[in-house]
Amino acid sequence: MAEKKKLSQKQLIRELAELLEETGLNEIEIEQKDLRIRVAKSPANIIAAPAPTHISAPAVDAHTPAVAPAAKSAQPADGALTSPMVGTAYRAPEPGSAPFVDVGAKVTKGQTLLIVEAMKTMNHIPAPKSGTVTAIMVEDGQPVEFGEPLMVIE
Repeated sequence: MAEKKKLSQKQLIRELAELLEETGLNEIEIEQKDLRIRVAKSPANIIAAPAPTHISAPAVDAHTPAVAPAAKSAQPADGALTSPMVGTAYRAPEPGSAPFVDVGAKVTKGQTLLIVEAMKTMNHIPAPKSGTVTAIMVEDGQPVEFGEPLMVIE
């Protein structure tokens, strides 16, 4: 038991992901004191709504970006990460913690950038490619629509 307490959060997440594969579950969540970790398979495998892995939707001008408005107009679809579903966007893994990424952050393909909660399921939204986050167009806790631009990665 003492060995489990010494696991880093990254190691714990990896072990939970392996447990998901071994058991065939879609998601798993643990909570210990001030730590809560939920690991879920790709949202495309969980939801019934269309959620293609590569979305090339044009930017929606009706939404005012919260960060870097010039980057949105400069990169309407090429580097834009759009929401695969309707829900509530969260930039951090839990309230009060640091966001997954900020503008200027270097990201790798598959890295979790934010969470979209839909029907009480937390769906981790991965980076579609490696690059640098040049714009973040949503605030923490903001409702989002399917296809709405969330971030720009160049």
